[in-house]
Amino acid sequence: MSIDPRRPTGRVPEPVIQVQGLEKSYKQLHVLRGVDFDVARGSIFALLGSNGAGKTTVVRILSTLLKSDAGTATVNGFDVATQSAKVRESISLTGQFAAVDEILSGRENLVLVARLRHLTNPGQIADELLARFALTEAATRKVSTYSGGMRRRLDIAMSLLGSPPVIFLDEPTTGLDPQARLEVWQAVRQLAQQGTTVLLTTQYLDEAEQLADRIAILHQGRIIANGTLGELKQLLPPATVEYVEKQPTLEDIFLAIIGDDGTAGACSPTAQAVKDPR
Repeated sequence: MSIDPRRPTGRVPEPVIQVQGLEKSYKQLHVLRGVDFDVARGSIFALLGSNGAGKTTVVRILSTLLKSDAGTATVNGFDVATQSAKVRESISLTGQFAAVDEILSGRENLVLVARLRHLTNPGQIADELLARFALTEAATRKVSTYSGGMRRRLDIAMSLLGSPPVIFLDEPTTGLDPQARLEVWQAVRQLAQQGTTVLLTTQYLDEAEQLADRIAILHQGRIIANGTLGELKQLLPPATVEYVEKQPTLEDIFLAIIGDDGTAGACSPTAQAVKDPR
């Protein structure tokens, strides 16, 4: 089931990503069976689905790494099939595993890629991105000493070199611990706040709920629902109102114990209560 957003009268900006009737098969395996969706400029769009639903295949087609069997797709106004070079100039892709050099420092990684892209003032650009992703203090450390969340933030920062208007994040928090996931979520929010269009694939429901302006559910190669979180909730029957005492979530407990600075053994009253329930 698909939900079409109600658009106001007057001029409506063209979506930065448009996908219509996308199909892809591998011999007898039909991965995509006619996928349709649009992504508004400067928004976070989540493609939600289980493993094998076809999320990565969609991203590979949109990033010109794979050709579809049928259908059309445009990114930033360019056709992915006939204007692949222009599409690649408009995008950045961050895969499921951080593509960083562990021997180099965080700053050296950024400077190296900036030079490869022939950007002016690579050192200044690197410092600005390190500050933007809260990595300044770790700038001169080898990436091999970084936590999973720090590596992923550095990977996203490297994706932004050259200021691409569109970024694809293919399951960016796979394998990360809860604290690292929260760090990546904050980085993704900042991307959209500064005007970058984000297409995010994920199998985590809470990730889509926390980050996305719109959510499309991909199941067995088809989009079966597409809308805002509020629109998707309307698909369910009205909730029965009951009085239930609110209990802290696991996230509340986790953050209370480790503290805001991520240091174990934080001495907040909540943390003490959890550690010593007497």
